[in-house]
Amino acid sequence: MKIIYPGHACVILDGSKKVLIDPFVPDGNIPVQPDLVAVTHAHADHMGIASSFSVPIITNNEIAHYLRGKGCTTEAMNIGGTIEVDGVSFTMVQAMHSSWIEEGGIGMYGGVSAGFVIGMDDITVYHAGDTGLFSDMRLIGELYHPDVALIPIGGRFTMGFCEGMMAAEFIGAPVVIPIHYNTFDKIKQDVDEFARAINETTDMKVVILKPGMEYETE
Repeated sequence: MKIIYPGHACVILDGSKKVLIDPFVPDGNIPVQPDLVAVTHAHADHMGIASSFSVPIITNNEIAHYLRGKGCTTEAMNIGGTIEVDGVSFTMVQAMHSSWIEEGGIGMYGGVSAGFVIGMDDITVYHAGDTGLFSDMRLIGELYHPDVALIPIGGRFTMGFCEGMMAAEFIGAPVVIPIHYNTFDKIKQDVDEFARAINETTDMKVVILKPGMEYETE
């Protein structure tokens, strides 16, 4: 499986299917025609251009209802649930964050934020979504044993540098890919220092992907 990073929290899992997670980048250019789309929560920098795709969108009940109103095909689920769509498994797990559909007037409630544990081609990837640190990340590691963890480290709106390091330790995935940093000035982080701290003190490997880069799982 290839893990492609268009930027921000947007990630493409490219294997037997192409799974697009949180389809937002600042310039709107996401270079894939996905088979499936997953949305962790309703904020505009995550839901992004989801409604432009005519493929199943996996997300929470509230976002699914909203997107169905726009003519989208959705697969609704909630935290703790697991579904399989076109041979790809999606388990929705907890995230500590807000969620609001930012469209017109004051907007509307977007359900709870979440992360996803996604299984495809015998590889398990955990996308944490936007989240603060929480101790039950240990359970995600113990239950699902992800091969790759995609962890936000930008601070201010999510975990920062130090919390991201502890999250990586809790989850225990062999490969950690930082996301949700340096897109905007308010979430600037020294990602090289984050990688160095983990690589030099643990058996985990941090892979830094600049927008447009990819990593192939072993």
